[in-house]
Amino acid sequence: MDYQLIDYLSEFITPERNELFERILDQRTRYISIVLENIFQPQNASAAMRSVDCFGLQDAHVIENGNIFEVDREVAMGATKWLNVKKYNQKEENSLDAIRHLRKQGYRIVATTPHEGDTNLEDFDLRKGKVALFFGTELTGISEVVKEEADEFLKIPMYGFTESFNISVSAAVILHHLTLKMRSDSSINWQLTKEERAEIKLCWLRRTIKSSDLIEEKYHMRKDTNSEKP
Repeated sequence: MDYQLIDYLSEFITPERNELFERILDQRTRYISIVLENIFQPQNASAAMRSVDCFGLQDAHVIENGNIFEVDREVAMGATKWLNVKKYNQKEENSLDAIRHLRKQGYRIVATTPHEGDTNLEDFDLRKGKVALFFGTELTGISEVVKEEADEFLKIPMYGFTESFNISVSAAVILHHLTLKMRSDSSINWQLTKEERAEIKLCWLRRTIKSSDLIEEKYHMRKDTNSEKP
């Protein structure tokens, strides 16, 4: 990681914006991530992305099994600009591809759906390790592949006639509860590493600064020239 480049690009934003970046990075986490499986309503997917950013998650994973992920800009309010969004749409079974990728990164696969042996949100144990929360389509929920592969099942307790919230509301409720529990538990190492902070900040700087590619090119030219001097 070129930390000097980050310092250099930071000179092209205001001190207030730089301070804001650092403050948000202090609260950013990859301990919890969400996975949207084949969501076909842009409003719901975009609202979920907005919650991901608001609750301090950095990563969102999108599985496109037929339905293409589209952002409703009015709903998302620019949230995806600050997130790492990884799409899975190149395999015959994209859901399984996502599960394998997340497992390699040390995530527990948690399906958010009522299921025999599921756990109520209040009782979910965050101390057991990183969590990837899977949310399914509005009509049919998560796929059979996710149900078969899931390590755990999580549900929001319901006390009315309606059986479920929509995807965006479910995501907001679950993320509010789990991130609050995560941040209040000193035994959970949820914050970003130094390298992760630098990587994310560099990405934000590039997305924020006008003509950042040209500025970065000049930086490298100057650095190469200085290295050639005796």
